[in-house]
Amino acid sequence: MILDATFARGPVSAGTSGDAWLVALLEVEGALARAAARVGLVAGTAADEVSRVCADPAALDLATVYARAGDAGNPVPPLVRALQDAVGPHAARAVHVGATSQDVVDTAAVLLARRGLHLIDADLAAAAEACARLAGAHRDDVLMGRTLLQQALPITAGLKAATWLAGLDGVRARIAAVTAALPVQYGGAVGTLAASSGSGVDLRRELAAELGLAVTEVPWFTVRLPIADVAGVLGAAAGVVAKIALDVVLLAQTEVAEATEVAEGRGGSSAMPHKANPVAAVSARACARRAPGLVATLFAAMEQEHERGAGTWHAEWPTLTDLL
Repeated sequence: MILDATFARGPVSAGTSGDAWLVALLEVEGALARAAARVGLVAGTAADEVSRVCADPAALDLATVYARAGDAGNPVPPLVRALQDAVGPHAARAVHVGATSQDVVDTAAVLLARRGLHLIDADLAAAAEACARLAGAHRDDVLMGRTLLQQALPITAGLKAATWLAGLDGVRARIAAVTAALPVQYGGAVGTLAASSGSGVDLRRELAAELGLAVTEVPWFTVRLPIADVAGVLGAAAGVVAKIALDVVLLAQTEVAEATEVAEGRGGSSAMPHKANPVAAVSARACARRAPGLVATLFAAMEQEHERGAGTWHAEWPTLTDLL
């Protein structure tokens, strides 16, 4: 899309695409089959066949999966049928063992969030390193401090960069904590594990181990704290980046000229060749301006009915994707 270069820089966009969602859904189904085999619910050979197909979905009728996802209200029912058809009758019972659609969608969302957070953290780390270099290089360069947008008392450019660095380090620590706590989802139809033949708790633990996720004592079907945690830390990251971007925009004003972005071929104007626009800061700030609405949608979606949200759960998927 022509706007992607402005609003989706870096590798996170590809990691949250429709194809990435499909890969994550299949990763959960493959891990579930292996976990079920480890607790003795299905044969190991059947689980191996499911894992093989999930890792290389060329044999799946994906066109039908995509076409029927809307009729099911989520993509898992047609995906399960496609998997069962692809693995054949011998291995079909190792597909989706004791699970409900939300188990797979939520766990896939957690996997997508974890990967996205890792990539975002890498970008934040690079920004932090740049701020550290600026803080060292300009520790003695005097800059006017401003309060309420009025000139106040002198500071140094190094202190301003160190302040940016502190914000980036702080949000990176929060990302690490949220990422480490991301949990698996497995509860069966209504959270009772009734379809897991008495092995549901063990199966949940093994599924979490397969995917490297945390375990909760009960399903979080309609208590959406994991999604809220991700939304909150992404909003905080956007806020820190926005603060830095705004400072750069203000410092780069022609009348101030205390900072500038330097990048070959970037920042020009279609009508005014003398301009050097702070395009990176402008793009970062534009993205951050979109974040509060997306965070608010995810927080509003926490109010969910009984054991399955009717529309609130569904609203999370594109919102979380856009926020990442």
